[in-house]
Parts: sequence; C-alpha cells; structure tokens
Amino acid sequence: MALNALDRHVVVTGFMGAGKTTLGRDLARRLGRPFHDVDHAIEEVHGPIWDIFARDGEAAFRAIEAEFVRAATAARDPSVIAVGGGAVETRGLLRETDAFVLFVDVDVDTAWERVRRSNRPLARDESEFRRRYELRQPMYEEVADGTASDSDGAVLAAAGVHHETGSLDDLGALVPGDGRVALVGDAVVLGIYGPRAQEALGKRFASLHELPPGESAKQGAVLERLWGELRLDRSGTIVALGGGCTTDLAGFAAATYLRGVPWVAVPTTLVGQVDAAVGGKTAIDIPGGKNLVGAFHWPARVVIDETLLETLPERERRQGLAELVKTQLLAGRELDVRGAAAYKSAVCLRDPYDHGDRRWLNLGHTFAHALEAAADFDLPHGDAVALGLLAALRLSGRDTAAVEARLAPKAVAVDVERAWQALLRDKKRSGDTINVVLLGGNGPVVEARPAADVRRELERLIA
Repeated sequence: MALNALDRHVVVTGFMGAGKTTLGRDLARRLGRPFHDVDHAIEEVHGPIWDIFARDGEAAFRAIEAEFVRAATAARDPSVIAVGGGAVETRGLLRETDAFVLFVDVDVDTAWERVRRSNRPLARDESEFRRRYELRQPMYEEVADGTASDSDGAVLAAAGVHHETGSLDDLGALVPGDGRVALVGDAVVLGIYGPRAQEALGKRFASLHELPPGESAKQGAVLERLWGELRLDRSGTIVALGGGCTTDLAGFAAATYLRGVPWVAVPTTLVGQVDAAVGGKTAIDIPGGKNLVGAFHWPARVVIDETLLETLPERERRQGLAELVKTQLLAGRELDVRGAAAYKSAVCLRDPYDHGDRRWLNLGHTFAHALEAAADFDLPHGDAVALGLLAALRLSGRDTAAVEARLAPKAVAVDVERAWQALLRDKKRSGDTINVVLLGGNGPVVEARPAADVRRELERLIA
C-alpha cells in the first residue's frame, strides 16, 4: 500500500456527486501536477458516457475506462487523476498502478442532491442510486490509501498526515506495517504521553529511548547513542514522540540506521505540528551551524493530535506561533494548525528535495539559524524565527507591525561576527550574494541579495 503520494500518481475516487473533479483539480494545482479527468477524456474520444451505457452497456464502458486509467497512470511524471465512481468495482486495476488512491467521502443525501437532475446513467433512480452507494462504500474504503472531504484533507492524506483528535490512542493502527516499534522522546514528553503511546502500540512496542530536551538532542553524540541502543530489523519502525528537535533527531536516525528504516512522527508541540514534523527533512547540528548534517527521509506517517498541545507550556506555544505566523505570511491568509500543515505538505510534495518552491519555507530562517548558532543553540528557535521574519520583511520592503504585535521579537546579545560567519556557512549562500526568501508582489520569492545588505539586517537583530 502506498503510504503517501511522494513521486506517485494520485488517483481520486469516490461516489457520484462526491466532487472528485473539483477537488482533484484543486489538489493538482496545489501539488503542481497535471490533472486528468478520465470521464472527460473518454467523452472526448467516444462521446457522452450515457450514450456508451445505452449503446454498449456498463461492462463495455468499464473496459474503456480501464484503458484510459492505465494510460494516465503509465505517464512518467506524477499527476492527479480523477476516475468515475464505478472504477472502484474494477479496483484490482487501481492496485496495479502503484498510485496513491484517494477516496473523496460524501454522504449519500448530499451526493443525490448534486446529481439527481443530471443525465448520469446511474443517477436516474434514487433507490438504485442509494443501493449502489451502500454497495460501493466498503469498496472505496478497502482500496483507499487516504480519505478526504475537502482540499486541505486531500493534501494531508497525500502527504501521509493523519490529523484527528485523540489519534495518539490509535497509534498502533496508524504505524504502518507489522514490525517492532522503537519509541523515542524526551523525558518530559515520555513522562506525560509515553504510557499511552506504549499501550496503543501494544505487542509491537519493542523499546523506549530517552533524548535530552530541546536542541541538545540534535548532537552527534546523542545520535550515536541512539544508534547503539536500537535493536530493530529492517521491518521495524522508529516513532518520534515530541517536538521538532525530537523528530529531527529520530528521523535522521531512521534515515541512517540499517541504511534506512521507516519512521512515524507524532509531534507534541505547535512548531512540530505546523512545521517541523512535516515534509521529511531530518538533521542534527554541528558547531558551525544548525541543521548542517541531515537527510531527506519522508515519514511513513505524521500523526497530528491537537489534544497533545493541551499540556504545552505557554513559552513553547509561543515558539510554535512564530512558525505559524511564518506560514500565514507565505500563504497570505490566516491558518489554523490543520491549514498550516496542509500548506507545508503541499509545498513539500511538489518540491520534496528543496530545489524550488520548498525554499519558501525558509522565510526568516537564514537569519534565525545564524543567530541560533552564534548563541550556541541556547536561543529558542521561535524567538530566532521571529527576529528572522523582521529581517526578511524589511528586505522585502514590507511592514513589520504584524510580526512585532504577535511575536514581540527582541534583539539578542550574540557576537556579530560569529553570527555572520554562521550565516555565510548556511546552505543559501551563493558566491558574494546570499539567497534569501522574501515576499514579493505575488507571494514568496527567492532572491540573491548583496552580502552587505544581508549583513546590515542581521546586525539590526543583535543587541
């Protein structure tokens, strides 16, 4: 079963009137992929579907439909493909494609209202329509790799993100596969949520691994200790329960242990749920800078349970707010946790390896990482990001009032030259210019700015 749509076609399925075409077209736009509607493609070649049904019967139509689905999914570049509601009755075909199958759920009353006045051949009799709905519903659920009812839900499902209240208690079912599970977290998080996670994992629970708190977890010595403690085989899974530092370290351990084992992120902080746990970037810090050693290793699943934020200290909530504000600036609109996770998921799916649009997510971070390194990583990440957003907005010629009002960033006392050297070592440098993410007239852009301009804005952040 495909766990996410990374480098895979997305086949959108669902009953008549579910809105597959509308949702599929929007999903394709957000993922930057071509969109294909199989019913429309069939009609362009063979004429109206109702005429095919009347002339040749449903079986003949299903055969034609199968040909078009095979052709669409044979394309090399991933796309989004909407198929007719009845395609699920030949669901073996969907399994042949190695596509991510997305089920668009809809209640039967809504579906009937949408189609009852159409010329659909299978929507002329309400009782038959409802009978088919009941027949197909378990088929959709059987074949689906993910389920959604709106655009954000479609993006999250395609990214392997499960967002649901109370989902920590379903962790055993949400961790893919049937191998043993190593649970990783810091002492505070494991003290609060570790027992529930272990109970949910049941017989699959293999071992518990405690990390230092915060950024101190992202060190080479900690990684080496975790490697030495793990006793998983290739069928095992690492579950990272905690904030962004825990998911960074545990994800990198998963990327490298036995040359790569699956991992599941269960973020317990706001910064983790809206940003750090999504997208498959994993890393540790080294003395020269933050996140300079790492790997792209997409989690098998991200489990977002917002009830886990109820025990989050206010100081930590404010750290996450900086990443939420950053995402809202990029999106140009207000977002909740679900919306922010969906925004980042879409960007990461269309640019999983950071060659294009994904660089937008570094808005303010070139400055933030430099400040963190100069502070020996003793500066909270959210505080650093808040300052970095000020610099990015100033370079963009934008008003900083909203960031100042919501985040109240304060200049930090670090060595200017050390911060500058850390920034120069950052991955965004290119010759005598620094590539920085800015907000242009039509949204985020990456621009090369003279080093002198960048240094000037960095110095404004230092007390």
